[in-house]
Amino acid sequence: MTLRRLGQSDLKITPIGIGAWAIGGGSWEFAWGPQDDEESIAAIRAGLDRGINWIDTAAVYGLGHSETIVGRAVKGLRQRPYIFTKCSLVWDDSGNVSHSLKSASIRREAEASLMRLGLDAIDLYQIHWPAWRGGPESDSPGSIEETVGALALLQREGKIRNIGLSNFNAKQMQRALNVAPITSLQPPYSLLARDVESSILPFAREHQIGVIVYSPMASGLLTGAMTRERIAALPEDDWRKRNPNFQEPFLSRNLRLVETLRAIAKRRNATPGEVAIAWTLRNPAVTGAIVGIRSEQQVSGIAGAADLELNADDMLEIEQGLTQKAA
Repeated sequence: MTLRRLGQSDLKITPIGIGAWAIGGGSWEFAWGPQDDEESIAAIRAGLDRGINWIDTAAVYGLGHSETIVGRAVKGLRQRPYIFTKCSLVWDDSGNVSHSLKSASIRREAEASLMRLGLDAIDLYQIHWPAWRGGPESDSPGSIEETVGALALLQREGKIRNIGLSNFNAKQMQRALNVAPITSLQPPYSLLARDVESSILPFAREHQIGVIVYSPMASGLLTGAMTRERIAALPEDDWRKRNPNFQEPFLSRNLRLVETLRAIAKRRNATPGEVAIAWTLRNPAVTGAIVGIRSEQQVSGIAGAADLELNADDMLEIEQGLTQKAA
């Protein structure tokens, strides 16, 4: 795979990275249902064997469990991939997730993440959310400025190499930039989530902030493997059961779009998921896309996206598919 420079950093990343949200396992608020740890480790190593050179996780995924599994998967490797993780979401002994932008909390989280991951330094440490559950920033203790200041200190101490942001808008990015250099932004971006195109991606590009997008396949909906029956059978602790894109009236539209992607994929010797990922990567502001994998088999259905370049006809067909009405 070709390498792309992430922002103004020395990180040279592959166009797709391994997403480790789902491998956090089940039985927490934002779970994807049960997950076998050994299968997760095999999936990560299969992705690395295909040339992917970075993994994105977060402390909150599985309430620390995802980071632990990532640490196990990379332990002892001759060439370790870049490890990206996130802070600002914390939990109590009952598993209740809350949000903190206090410097003391950020330092505790960083130390805990380093321990779980088995690292001396985190390659990219990202503020997971600038605010929480749709509320104002003032609902959380601390501030964006306080958190970025804490990250800058951790960077000077050598505990993190780069500072990243996640789910920030343009104004929030500017506030962060006023405190310290920012390497990257991680926003949601897919054919079903294009809000960031108006101001967020242009701001990042103008300020040379790298962009690694999450959910480029809309949380699995655009893989080509999702059906009404599979959605109905999702475990009760899979957050997607409550997501509007997996429910009517949006579900029918989304499944029609998948058939458009499938037709293009057939012509291009690819999978619908690879077409969906490649669509995000064609945006000049986007450096890479995070792709969640839970099994070795899933790796073969996404790896080709790194080298798939959609042409003008493909793009037109996708745009028409987005506006297609039911027959």
